[in-house]
This record gives sequence, structure tokens and C-alpha cells, in this order.
Amino acid sequence: MAEKAQAERREREDAQRKQRARERSHFRVAVLDLGAKRNILRSLAHRGCEVTVYPAGTKAEEILAAGHDGIMLSNGPGDPKDCGAIITEVRKLADSGTPIFAICLGHQLMALAMGGDTYKLKYGHRGGNHPVRDEQTGRVYITSQNHGYAVDAESVKGADTEPAFTNVNDGTNEGLRYRGREIFTVQFHPEACPGPQDCGYLFDRFLKMMEDHAHA
Repeated sequence: MAEKAQAERREREDAQRKQRARERSHFRVAVLDLGAKRNILRSLAHRGCEVTVYPAGTKAEEILAAGHDGIMLSNGPGDPKDCGAIITEVRKLADSGTPIFAICLGHQLMALAMGGDTYKLKYGHRGGNHPVRDEQTGRVYITSQNHGYAVDAESVKGADTEPAFTNVNDGTNEGLRYRGREIFTVQFHPEACPGPQDCGYLFDRFLKMMEDHAHA
């Protein structure tokens, strides 16, 4: 009887927790799954977002027709230049005006969609101790990384883009801001767990971007 009571209590607590999450959820986020880590979804849900996951090959029109408040482009494997069809759809998403936050492969695909270039790193960035510098504040964060390609910072220089983060070890690009667009992207993993969680605040920045967009 005691075990049954405990199980029922856990069920009630779980239902109450889910209800509280629904009540505070005021943003609907589309996640384009390019190989997404589950903790990206958890990080959004933890902040009260209602998350819908779309397969990598989903057309931009289908995502936009659902009227989401924001779009997340996830991490994923491989050479970003092999994703030609996805890059075409990413450009459509970028042109929609919907706030976008992109991580890892999503960061690379956005750069390619906006006319930039990527290249293969000699060794790649692997592990949970990579320092990156926030170019706006000068602060350095320890990040988790797992990628073999990088965005060519020179290819995206111009009036429409600016580097947001730089790898302290080798100077490679670790993030971009797109002027005049509600888009920001990072190469590293702010959702990493276990691992450094210094940059979890970027999810809060995404929520703030969606809030500002909703009240614009």
C-alpha cells in the first residue's frame, strides 16, 4: 500500500510540474532536428517553451505555417556543405523574420545560407574545456565542443554580420550575430550536460529575443 501511495504521489507531482510548465509557457519553438541533442529540447522546455521537433528535410513553408514564436537550428554531424537542400530552406527561414537561434551545425548552415563559407579543421574541436571569448563583453567562457568544421570568419565579414564569439585557442569563429535580423548562432554547445554550463544563458537570450519580437 505504501508503495502504491508513493507511486500515486509521484504521478500527481509529475502532472503538477507539467501543468506549471504549460502555464508559464508563452513561446512556441520549432526545432529543426539536424541531429539534435535531447538536452537542447530540455533546455527549452525547462524555460517553459512548447517545443515542436521537425525532421531535417522539412520545408520552410511547413515550419512557418505553424506560426512558431522562434526557430532553433540544432547541432548535427558531418560536412555542412553536403546539406544543400537544407541550406535552401534555412535561407527561407532567415528571411521570414522569425527569431532564430542556431547551434553547431545549425550555425554553419546559417552562415552558408547567408553567403558565407565553411572549411574543415585540421584536428577538430573535441571536449569540454574549450575557451571562447564573447566579443561584446570580452568575457571568456569554457565550452563543450564536438565539431570538425568551422565558419570562415573572413567570408562573413560585412555590414550584415559580426563575430559574436571567438575561440581563444586558435582564433576560429565560434558565433555570429546578424545585424538587422533576429538571428544569433554559436558553434559550441550551450546545452552541454554533463560539461560546462557557462553559456546556458544563451537560451534566455533567445527567449528575450522572442519576447521583444512579440512586442515589436
